[in-house]
Amino acid sequence: MDIKFEEVNYEYQPNTPFSHVALMDINTHIKEGRYTAIVGHTGSGKSTFLQHLNALIKPTSGKVVIGDREINSETTNKNLKPIRKRVGIVFQFPESQLFDETVLKDISFGPMNFGVTKEEAEKLAKEKLDIVGLPADVLEKSPFDLSGGQMRRAAIAGVLAMEPEILVLDEPTAGLDPKGRKEMMEMFYDLHHRLGLTIVLVTHLMDDVTNYADHVLVLESGRIVKEGNPETVFQDVDWLIEKQIGVPQPTDFARKLMDRGLEFDRLPLTTKELAESFVKMSGGNHG
Repeated sequence: MDIKFEEVNYEYQPNTPFSHVALMDINTHIKEGRYTAIVGHTGSGKSTFLQHLNALIKPTSGKVVIGDREINSETTNKNLKPIRKRVGIVFQFPESQLFDETVLKDISFGPMNFGVTKEEAEKLAKEKLDIVGLPADVLEKSPFDLSGGQMRRAAIAGVLAMEPEILVLDEPTAGLDPKGRKEMMEMFYDLHHRLGLTIVLVTHLMDDVTNYADHVLVLESGRIVKEGNPETVFQDVDWLIEKQIGVPQPTDFARKLMDRGLEFDRLPLTTKELAESFVKMSGGNHG
C-alpha cells in the first residue's frame, strides 16, 4: 500500500489568533516496501506529517491518498478504522499506552477492537511477542511489572498484533541505552527486510537513517526541503550542518580527516563504508 501527499497544507486553530501553519505544499510519495526516514529539527512539522499517515488529522487543503482511500478536509471520521489497522503508529514512549491487567490482554486488545475473535487475538499476541523478543512467560504478568525495555517491546507487539501494512515509528529508541537502541532498530529492520513491512521512521539520529533507511525526507518549517536516497542527501554535509540536521558519525569523522589532507572518493555514511574506505586506501598504498 502506498501513501501519497498531494498539495497538503495543515493549519492548527485556523481563523484564531493562535493559528499556526504546520505543513505547506507537501507533495511526496511513500512507496510500498520502502524504509523511509523523516528528519528535521524540532518544530519542522514531523509529528504533524505522521498524524496524516493514518488520518488522525486531515489536511486543511490538499489530499492524502492512503491506498485507495482519499483523505481531505471534507472527510468524515466514519469508516476510518480500516486505515488505522493498515497503518500502525508507534508513538514516542509507547509503553505509556499500556493499560490492561496482563500483557496478553493488552496486546490482544487492538485486534479484538477490530473484530478479531479472542482466540485469534491471543494467538496473534503470542506470535508478536516472539517477534519483539519477549519470552512467553511475560504474557500473564502485569505490563507494569516488566522492565522499561520490556514494556516498550510489549507495546510494540500490541501495534504489530493489528498486522499493519505500514509501521510508523516516532523516535522509537528515545530514552534507550546504546545496546537497547541497536537491538530495537535491528528488530524493525528485520520486520522490514524479512516480512516486507513498509517502515516510516522519524528520528534525530542520522546514523539510524544511513544504517537502515533507503529514502529520506528532510522537513524544515513545514516544507520538504530535500528528498532522496541517503547517499544523495548526506553528501551535502555543509547544507545539513547549516540546517542543523546533523550528520552521521562516520561521515563527520571522514570530513575531519579530509581537513587533515586525507582524500575520499565519496563521503562514507556508515561505519562499514568508512572501514571499506580505509581498506581501499591501504590496498592502494601497497600497490
